[in-house]
Amino acid sequence: MFSKNVRLWLGLIAVLSLMSLASSCGGGPATTEAPAGTKYVSKGDEGTITGKVSYNGTAPTPAKIDTSADANCAKNGKELFGEEWAVKDAKVANTFVYIKDGTLADGTKIGDVGFPAATAPVTLDQNGCHYRPHVLGVMVNQPISITNSDQTTHNIHFRPTKNPDWNQSQPNGAGPLSHKLAVSEVLVPVKCDQHTWMRSYIGVMKHPFFSVSGEDGSFTISGVPPGKYTVVAWHEGQGAGTEQKTEVTVAAKGSVTADFTFGGSAALQGQPSSLRMLAAIEFPMLRK
Repeated sequence: MFSKNVRLWLGLIAVLSLMSLASSCGGGPATTEAPAGTKYVSKGDEGTITGKVSYNGTAPTPAKIDTSADANCAKNGKELFGEEWAVKDAKVANTFVYIKDGTLADGTKIGDVGFPAATAPVTLDQNGCHYRPHVLGVMVNQPISITNSDQTTHNIHFRPTKNPDWNQSQPNGAGPLSHKLAVSEVLVPVKCDQHTWMRSYIGVMKHPFFSVSGEDGSFTISGVPPGKYTVVAWHEGQGAGTEQKTEVTVAAKGSVTADFTFGGSAALQGQPSSLRMLAAIEFPMLRK
C-alpha cells in the first residue's frame, strides 16, 4: 500500500500531466499560424478598390474626457475628446476596410495564397494622451514600433483573443518598443491601463489588402489580384463592432468602387463582428 504522501504526489503528477496535455492540444491562444500553400506571383495586372465611408443621420457628439488625474494630458488647457466616432461632413474616419474572403481569377481562394511578408515596421505613437493612429492594419508578424511622445508614462496593453496578451510600460523619454502579432485577427484592441480612455485597434491580416478611411472617409486598397471578393468595413462605434460588407469583382488592371454607410438604420445591414470590444464603462468622460 502507498503511504498518504506518496498518493498525494502521484495525484499531483497526474494533474500536471493532464494540464500539459491540454496545453499542447490548444488550451491557450495560438502563437503562430500555418503558412498558406500557394505563393502569389504577380502578373502585373493587379487592380484597385476605392470608396468612401459615410454616416447616415446626425453623428454622435464626442464626449469630453476627464484628464484631472494627469495634468500632462491637459497641457495648455487643451481639452481631450473621445474618438469612438470621427465624423466630418457626414464622412467617417478610422474605419478598417479589408478583403475578408473571395477567389482570385484562377479560382484560388485568397486565404490559400501566400503573399509576401511585410517587413517594414508601422508606428503606434502615444501623442496627446491618445494612440496615433487610432486604427491601423498590419500583416502577420509585421513589426509594430511603439513610441511615447508624451511627457508622462503610458502602458501599452494588447488584448487579443487569438494572439497572446501583451502589456508593457513605457515612461516618457524611453526608446521605442517593438511587438509582433503572429496570428491573423480582426481586430486587436489596445488600451492604456493608466489612462483608460486611450484605445486603439489593430487589424492583423495574412494579406496586404486592407486600408483605413481618412478624415474625408476615403480609402484605397491597391495591388489587388483580379478576382471576386467580399470587402468588409469595420467601425468600433457601430453596434459592438458591426461590419458592413459588399461583393466586388476586380478586373485585370481595373478599379472598382465599394462604399459603406454607418449610423441610423445602417446597423441593420451589417454583420456581427467577432471582435471583443473594450467596454465603454472603462473610459472616464464628461459630457460637453
